Amino acid sequence: MNSPASNANETLNAAARSLRNVRMKPIGSKSQALRRAHFWGKLSKAVVAVGVVLIGAGIIGAIIDGIGFWGVMITGIVGAAAAYVLMRYPEMPMPTAESLRVTDLATLAGKTEIWLEAQRPALPAPAVTLMQDIGLRLDQLAPQLQTLDENDPAAREVRKLVGEHLPELINGYKKIPDSLKHKEHAGKTPSQQLVDGLKTIDREIETMIGQISRGELDKLAVRGRYLEMRYDNKDTNGQGG
Repeated sequence: MNSPASNANETLNAAARSLRNVRMKPIGSKSQALRRAHFWGKLSKAVVAVGVVLIGAGIIGAIIDGIGFWGVMITGIVGAAAAYVLMRYPEMPMPTAESLRVTDLATLAGKTEIWLEAQRPALPAPAVTLMQDIGLRLDQLAPQLQTLDENDPAAREVRKLVGEHLPELINGYKKIPDSLKHKEHAGKTPSQQLVDGLKTIDREIETMIGQISRGELDKLAVRGRYLEMRYDNKDTNGQGG
């Protein structure tokens, strides 16, 4: 029979494994779609490059009446090297807090998801769990963004929330020294303020989805001004809880 201490260790280990799995998995389908598109783009270039090498070898062989054993070996090496280089480079550009502010609406949700996935190691477990919810919201928001013009006031409000307020909230938390992240400030720890801020943003994205789908763009603009005041007046720790 397992001892209470053994059971407790098993529970902690299971929780740790679960958290690792959450930290590793994509938080939404749009980030996966962008990664797949990048992979297939590199693969198509590699196939074209190998094809060009083979055609070139064939043309040379026709001119000089065959390329011989060493010609075949060189062709294989050149083709393999071209495929290796094109499949490895360029790496997919990682979104930054700055680039999210100017990302086109068509890829904003996916790039935000990729950026969020990269932030997870530095965040507390409750915040990581909330990111899964935000990822689902961003998946729902993405089709709605297709209905907006880049210069539409509603588009600017979405970009502010997703491309500015969300990164500012997380980056503000990351700047706090580890020794202070669990100490109360204004009644809450920075970790609690981060979680509260993420909950607020999750709700706001849900509200935006509904307003865009109903065509209530004026309400969305008003809501955006409220959020701007909220985050412009956040406490000195940079949290929006």
